Amino acid sequence: MAKSDKKKLSKDERLSALGSVRRAKSALPKQKPENPKNTGAAAPKFAELPGFKEIRLQKAAADLLQIKNPFFRAHDGRAGATTQIDGETYLNFSSYDYLGLNGHRKVQEAAKAAVDHYGISASASRVVAGERVIHTELEQLIAQMHGVESSVAFVSGHATNVTSIGQLMQPEDLIVHDSYIHNSIVTGAKLSGAVRQSFPHNNLDALENVLELRAHKHPRTLIVVEGVYSMDGDFPDLPRLIEIKKKYGAWLMVDEAHSIGILGKTGRGIAEHFQIDPTDVDIWMGTFSKTLAGCGGYIAGCSDLVDYLKLTASGFVFSVGIAPPIAAAVCEAIRLMEAEPHRVEAVQSNGKYFLKKAQAAGLDTGVSQGCAVVPIMVGDSLKATVLAARLLDRGLNALPIIYPAVPEKSARLRFFITSEHTKAQLDQAVELMNDEMANYDSNPVSIQQVMSA
Repeated sequence: MAKSDKKKLSKDERLSALGSVRRAKSALPKQKPENPKNTGAAAPKFAELPGFKEIRLQKAAADLLQIKNPFFRAHDGRAGATTQIDGETYLNFSSYDYLGLNGHRKVQEAAKAAVDHYGISASASRVVAGERVIHTELEQLIAQMHGVESSVAFVSGHATNVTSIGQLMQPEDLIVHDSYIHNSIVTGAKLSGAVRQSFPHNNLDALENVLELRAHKHPRTLIVVEGVYSMDGDFPDLPRLIEIKKKYGAWLMVDEAHSIGILGKTGRGIAEHFQIDPTDVDIWMGTFSKTLAGCGGYIAGCSDLVDYLKLTASGFVFSVGIAPPIAAAVCEAIRLMEAEPHRVEAVQSNGKYFLKKAQAAGLDTGVSQGCAVVPIMVGDSLKATVLAARLLDRGLNALPIIYPAVPEKSARLRFFITSEHTKAQLDQAVELMNDEMANYDSNPVSIQQVMSA
């Protein structure tokens, strides 16, 4: 395990770090620049973009506290239940390879065989010359997995939501989504130009109130929720959502990025978990980058929906087709999920075990239901960042989720639990987290404290 080699800052080093904070504050303009009106006028600086000042201040504050940037940290190889960073081995809770399929021999062999047969790239948009047999195979497997007629695969999970919602909804329409919804859905809603309103997290009474007041004013209404919420590890009441969408004549879209492989007896997601007819949901969305060991995303549903998106969604029509080796790997991952149900059983058991152990230790797990995503709520962003750094020093890799990804007082360390984790590893993670939380609470860190030292 990696060990800490930090030393106490000398007075000169503290003054130097303080200077970097002051320079970060003073280096940026105090007011918005005027748009250049004359030919030859200087173009605006990128450092004047919104949020750039905050980025510099955060980096300067981290330097002052001797905290290395927890993001963009390079791993030496595959990241599973353990990972290697700079040659050191760490317990790893920051990767969402939920069923351990990313390193499965059959998945790797499928990708290698596809490289030999197709090459690396589809080399064109699928509409023109990029269509491959493996794409058809992939989309058939996705549709079967969800129990619907058809599906379409995109090269990016984020772009799947952006381009699909942006194409399906129009400025006169209404989009109502959970307040904890993923950025890609909000971005797609903005692109569409439709009226957008959120409702409090998993508060379906509030959702119904919004629809009662507004749905009749719009030609089309779309309700969007997640199968498992990626920051919080809980899920919605799908049967009631279906009742509500039928009552108000709305479309219902469920983003299953984090619920495929996690929910349901065989990992088919939230419809299997609740034992409902999957065709009662109008739009199923999912990604390949979590359980399915690839990269990209998909929309599944009726054939009319899929046919429409294949011919009109800009993120599909004007994008290269998904790389054949990735498509082949995902096909094999879907087959393995069905053929090796012990993986689904293991991740579900591990998620519940970790949640129970964390709660028994007095750690705040928020609203998580142990669905492979378990946040440890810590409060402010500085505390989350310091805790993550200290845990890394003790051999545990769990990343902080800080503002603006979550509200400032809702910062957390997020633990992704997989089928590969052992009970001993889960116990150790809870013990280390509990120790460092107690250490921090007994001697809190603040920038003001360090600056005045």
